[in-house]
Amino acid sequence: MAALLLSSCVKDTLYDTPHPDRGAVTVRLTGWTADDDYVLDMDGKTADITGSPFTNPDLLLPRAHSLVVYNRAEGFTFDGRIAYVNASDNKSHADGAPIIPLPGYLKTVSQEITVVADDTLRITPSPQQRVRNLQLELEVTQGRPELIQSVTATLSGIAGAFDMEAGQTTGEPTSTVFSFTREGSKLTADARLLGTMGAVQTLALDIVFTDGGRTQRTEVNLTEALADFNGDMTTAYRVTGTLETPVGMEEGKGEITGWETVEGGNVNAEL
Repeated sequence: MAALLLSSCVKDTLYDTPHPDRGAVTVRLTGWTADDDYVLDMDGKTADITGSPFTNPDLLLPRAHSLVVYNRAEGFTFDGRIAYVNASDNKSHADGAPIIPLPGYLKTVSQEITVVADDTLRITPSPQQRVRNLQLELEVTQGRPELIQSVTATLSGIAGAFDMEAGQTTGEPTSTVFSFTREGSKLTADARLLGTMGAVQTLALDIVFTDGGRTQRTEVNLTEALADFNGDMTTAYRVTGTLETPVGMEEGKGEITGWETVEGGNVNAEL
């Protein structure tokens, strides 16, 4: 009788979750909306984030794991944990073609987490903006700005890929092509870049005039002007200068001077 009473007091092991040998991970994104297109990459396996909080569909072994959260920003191609700015004219980013000048606002965050068995790890990662707006403004001096028909710019020495796990740009320097818009004597253009890359950043302008198809190619070294570009990505980076286009000038003899970096507006794309 005593033995029977003792055996009835022995309890089964109690667990806190239905998964005693594994752990769950729940992610909460502040300000998440139904229109957001975010992805949770856990150890290289991805899942679409369909709400906040969002629980990773797979239970994980109790150990360290690598987590990346990113949005499917327009104008990017994703290959594993590398985000590539799309090449222009639907070409491959690997063939050296210029990349598009205005991709969407890529946001990413990466961190190491430690999962505990029989528990749920709740984290609040904060994706950071990885692109920055570049605003260029040129004041046309000398000549007659009204004769300018078009201005095509090629900016080289910029990044075309971002390693979302490492949180930094990667690959080789590339270039982008965009157009300036003229209003009176001012030429303006906008680009959105992952950052500068390489030792030199060069801007080449190909100008076409209305008088007899005259052309002018002007190149300028922007390395110093863009020295601080890879900083606060949420603030627009504005650069101004003057462009000389005197009538009668020989082709290729134009000059850009007086480059200055001025404070730009806030361009933080809300999560």
